[in-house]
Amino acid sequence: MIDVFGLSHKDSRPINVTTGADRNESTTESPTRRGPRHEQVVFCSDERSGLYAIIAIYSTALGPGLGGTRFYPYESEQAALVDVLNLSRAMAYKNALAGLDHGGGKAVIIGDPSTDKTEALLRAYGRFVESLGGRYYTACDVGTYSEDMDVVARESSYVTGRTPAHGGAGDSSILTAFGVFQGMRAAAEHTYGTPTLRGRRVGVEGVGKVGRRLVDHLIEDGAEVVICDVNEEAVDLVRRRHPSADVVADAATLIASDIDVYAPCALGGALNDATVPLLRAGIVCGGANNQLAHAGVGKQLVERGVLYAPDYVVNSGGVIQVADEIEGFNMERARARAAQIFDTTAKIFALAADEGVPPAAAADRLAERRMSEVGRLRGIWLRR
Repeated sequence: MIDVFGLSHKDSRPINVTTGADRNESTTESPTRRGPRHEQVVFCSDERSGLYAIIAIYSTALGPGLGGTRFYPYESEQAALVDVLNLSRAMAYKNALAGLDHGGGKAVIIGDPSTDKTEALLRAYGRFVESLGGRYYTACDVGTYSEDMDVVARESSYVTGRTPAHGGAGDSSILTAFGVFQGMRAAAEHTYGTPTLRGRRVGVEGVGKVGRRLVDHLIEDGAEVVICDVNEEAVDLVRRRHPSADVVADAATLIASDIDVYAPCALGGALNDATVPLLRAGIVCGGANNQLAHAGVGKQLVERGVLYAPDYVVNSGGVIQVADEIEGFNMERARARAAQIFDTTAKIFALAADEGVPPAAAADRLAERRMSEVGRLRGIWLRR
């Protein structure tokens, strides 16, 4: 059992919680299941501002936890808790494979960001982040933006993902898309023997900020591109920039299309029991999170001869970008680190082949190995 302390202006109450569930299982992680335990979970409330947040730190083996703050109208406290536990664990693995000296952390604020987000609420949240003394660095996520981080930072020193005016990197989609492209190049080399998409047909589902920038890289590399998005304006923007890009009506049509590479860059769960049998691409590599609906999908892809580039590996360019801010942002340095996603992805494919496991399982093993091997060095005492 781990102690979870609810911190508020009114009380501090210990709660016993156990955590567990594999990140890739079809069922979400339940706080009452046994398994790997989070180091710390903090409930934060400030009634006057309306703040109710949960901060979860899965591991600090590699350094302070790093992960964004999600502002979302969860249907219940339980739903929010399950989400933040899963997300913080996923960040530990993502940060480990990105080569960062950061563990896994995440936060959720329960509420509707369009109506509940205020300066007072964000600053109250910042004070709770500060109260952790640097064990957790926060950044943007769903429902929060760089401008919000500037407000949070008025109360805390442990904030990244800020606006350029305040020393931040700005739009993290730049390196997210770049990293996905590097992972795709590694997949191409593993499959075709050459690290280029030239002459290959790539289907990009979702052409928002990340998908649109990915299309830029692909066209520049000489690939043929076909896109789809529920937002017609997003499609029009890509078509104006790249008239050669083809458009299909929806994701179902794209998946069943004659493409070499499928790049999901929209919602999670794109690969499931219904879509995998329709997939014609030989490679899956995209920017969306949680692309596999459940762990069994990874095995299905292997059985069909489809090479899957684990999403939390190839889309880690964004967290690399915000992590770089902590030591003073330098785009050249951050881009060089994001370019290493190519080597990491290639190493995962090689390990998967050697050990006879799906790439997602190989990625998990590499992350766990780094957390264990580097994390144990904390046992060598140093005078501070």
